[in-house]
Amino acid sequence: MHLLSIGQLDSKLVIKMFRKVGGQTGFTLLELMVVVAVIGILAAIAVPRYEQYVRDARATDAKGALMALASRLERFHTQNSTYTGAVLGAGGIFPAEAPIEGTPKYYDLVIVAANTNATSFRIEAQPKNGQGGNTFALLSTGQRIDWE
Repeated sequence: MHLLSIGQLDSKLVIKMFRKVGGQTGFTLLELMVVVAVIGILAAIAVPRYEQYVRDARATDAKGALMALASRLERFHTQNSTYTGAVLGAGGIFPAEAPIEGTPKYYDLVIVAANTNATSFRIEAQPKNGQGGNTFALLSTGQRIDWE
């Protein structure tokens, strides 16, 4: 019996080597079931992790939008000596939804409170459209609420 190197193998010989008993080729039902089970296990692990990754990315985008909104509110305060009258959305000082660019929008940006003498504010990013997750808040002092 001679041992052949890979370069010396003939394509017909290779086909004969991998042919199943009885001359049939293909996969058995058991082999296919094993492959389907492995794919199912991988999907059961990967899909929830991917969904969490997407939620975290959207939350990070909302937090960035809150920081930009706080900056815009400070500019408004510098020009008007008050936070009163700052409006979000079309014609306002800042867009009312995050992400700022692109669609769909996953968070509503809201100016929740400005104190009576309008020297401080609280702004929030509230999840929408079934996004789930936390409402993030930012105070005029820079304190971040629920930003873990």
